[in-house]
Amino acid sequence: MELEPLRDGHGRLIGDLRVSVTDRCNFRCQYCMPAEGLPWLERSEILSFEEIKRLVRLFCAMGVGDVRLTGGEPLVRRDFPRLAAMLAAVPGISDLSVTTNGFLLERDAEALVSAGINRFNVSVDSLQRDRFYELTRRDALPRVLRGLELLASFPEAHPVKVNAVAIRGFTEAEVIPFAELARRSPYQIRFIEYMPLDADRAWSFDQVLTGAEIRAAIEQVYPLEPEPREPHATARVYRFADGRGRIGFINPVSEPFCGDCNRVRLTADGRLRTCLFSLRETDLRAPIRDGADDAELEEIIRNAVWRKELKHHVGEPGFVQPARTMSAIGG
Repeated sequence: MELEPLRDGHGRLIGDLRVSVTDRCNFRCQYCMPAEGLPWLERSEILSFEEIKRLVRLFCAMGVGDVRLTGGEPLVRRDFPRLAAMLAAVPGISDLSVTTNGFLLERDAEALVSAGINRFNVSVDSLQRDRFYELTRRDALPRVLRGLELLASFPEAHPVKVNAVAIRGFTEAEVIPFAELARRSPYQIRFIEYMPLDADRAWSFDQVLTGAEIRAAIEQVYPLEPEPREPHATARVYRFADGRGRIGFINPVSEPFCGDCNRVRLTADGRLRTCLFSLRETDLRAPIRDGADDAELEEIIRNAVWRKELKHHVGEPGFVQPARTMSAIGG
């Protein structure tokens, strides 16, 4: 099955789908959740594996080639490697990836690679155990690093990307240690600017440590050379001038990349979001469970994507933070 490409009202072709498989998470990161956690969705509210596969298959028929599985924390979803294998078999997928906090990688890395996951993004916000605990509220750094090491033993999973949220007053002390990790390991470290998707709604622009500031700090120690930015890429990637590794900067606040955004998101409860900061969602779960056929679902999806936002308005007067937090949207 091959359909007309999926295009928004601004002429952008949609090629990237982020699928949240659960809103649950075993961490309580300060930039995402309150310490006591959030009310979880009921099991009946979450899309089944078969429903996820059906929607992914339909998106791929409309030209989506990149599918990223997220949460919450996706590895807490029961039988998650089975879902990965189901999706790896969908025609049209060229890149099937996972974003994870790494806590369960020791258990699942081999199964996920075998299932067909070919790219992993692992969130690690500090390389110091006490500071990792401070930000995530979990004493889990040794276990995460062991999972990363195991994942790195699978050549088909390279390059493994390690993501660190950059928060002013916290991340400055992490910059050079992360750069040195990028130079001595197979990991590509990527700094992500802190975004207003926290449950406590405490975000302010003053807390954003920009990618330019981080890059300048690294270049004082290790010279960097820019690599060409791939179309639709979220990261601006630099290589160390001596050739020992790469490092990336994702700057949605200071250098938005909305103009060529080709991404849409599916939440764990089956809502289609056309921007990370969308204030509206389109329900796909109800039509599926009410018996809609693929042509009806296609029309709903196309109508929603046609209204995709031209840009987010983070940092602008009048910006409204979406009701959902990052954990409930899927990164």
